[in-house]
Amino acid sequence: MNPLNSVRGAITAGFVAAIALSLLIGPTAFGELSLARWLHIVSGITWIGLLYYFNLVQIPALAAAASDTGGPGGAGISKYVAPRALLWFRWAAVATWITGAWYLGRSGNFAGAFTLGLLADPVNYYQLVIGIGAWLGTIMLFNVWVLIWPNQQKLLGLVPATDEEKLRARRIALLASRSNFVLSVPMLLCMGSATHGLPF
Repeated sequence: MNPLNSVRGAITAGFVAAIALSLLIGPTAFGELSLARWLHIVSGITWIGLLYYFNLVQIPALAAAASDTGGPGGAGISKYVAPRALLWFRWAAVATWITGAWYLGRSGNFAGAFTLGLLADPVNYYQLVIGIGAWLGTIMLFNVWVLIWPNQQKLLGLVPATDEEKLRARRIALLASRSNFVLSVPMLLCMGSATHGLPF
């Protein structure tokens, strides 16, 4: 059976390949912190990749489909694509936050990051930079679960809503998604810069 014939098979093959590679390189290169960081990066790519897909592809495509009176409309996307993408999106957000917290906790930086390194004397710049990224990610996680997902449920017909409620839900979900899109740029700057030197 070819693992590339299914999403589950492809995911499993990718993880097996990564584990095999880590065993070939040696156990000292891949300890608990490396595992936490790797899982944080994989889940973060999934989360932010879907965020970019929604903002750069799906939202504009649905708007174009709605304005195209002779076209097929956006029912296929709303019925088949959006629910699946939102499932991966919201749980990747949770996995990203949890694995990031795990990494910060095991490295002794959780409290320092969430206090932006200001409790250290002098200020801990790693904790400041990673902390800004962690706070931005936390705000984004809040937006996913408190603003985007409940409103998307109304738009997708998963919970009952009047036309007026759907109109309001569309606006809230759009603004929360666009806010996350904007916040993701400085968040990624902080996440990448924390371990590779400050870019400024």
